[in-house]
Amino acid sequence: MSDLIIKIILEAIFASVASVGFAMVFNVPKHTLIYCAFGGAITYITRTIFLHLGLGIEISTFIASTFIGIIALYWSRKYLIPRPVYTVASIIPMIPGTFAFTAMISLVDMNSHGVTPELIESFIENGLKAVSILGAISFGLALPSLYFIRLNRPVI
Repeated sequence: MSDLIIKIILEAIFASVASVGFAMVFNVPKHTLIYCAFGGAITYITRTIFLHLGLGIEISTFIASTFIGIIALYWSRKYLIPRPVYTVASIIPMIPGTFAFTAMISLVDMNSHGVTPELIESFIENGLKAVSILGAISFGLALPSLYFIRLNRPVI
């Protein structure tokens, strides 16, 4: 159990560094960098906990994205900063780069070495996983704002 806690703490630190680095590239205000760091750590911790509980990476990513969407909605209203300042930087550690890279390498190998069933399987499996994780991030970030912002407005 202590190994899991140490793993979660280290991953949270690295996720917060990645989130702050991405936020700095896009010139977010200096006082929001700490919230970007917390957001990156929160999303990665949430996803790691749900993965450890046995859920798939797609649903874990969706839950973590929804969670940071709710938190960022609160932060944006409290500090009068647009919500994407917090959410975009916070989800960066969850981008499925390994799955997308493996899918592209399989595609390049099919082009240079010939098509084999293993390469097709690797390409389809990793490509679909990358696309589904990106979809989970998108829907998870959009869901809280659609629900909470629409709550006080008429439908028509």
